[in-house]
Amino acid sequence: MWCSTRRDKKRAVVGVAHSILLIAYHMLKTHQAYVELGAEHFHQIHPERQKRYFVKRLQALGHTVILDAQPQAA
Repeated sequence: MWCSTRRDKKRAVVGVAHSILLIAYHMLKTHQAYVELGAEHFHQIHPERQKRYFVKRLQALGHTVILDAQPQAA
C-alpha cells in the first residue's frame, strides 16, 4: 500500500515541477515577468460557467434554485 502512496507523491512532484518549467519557459521566450493572476482569475473569465456549475451542485444537493439578477453597483 505504501508504494502506491509514494508513487502518487512522486507524480505530484513531477506535475508541479512541470508547471514551474512551463512558466519559466514562457517567461524566457516572451521576455515577460511573472504575474500572479490571483485565486479568482478563473471565476472572473467564465462567470456563466461558474453560475451553471454552482446551480447544478445545489440541485444535486436537493435545493431548488431560482436566479434573480441584482442591479449592478455603480
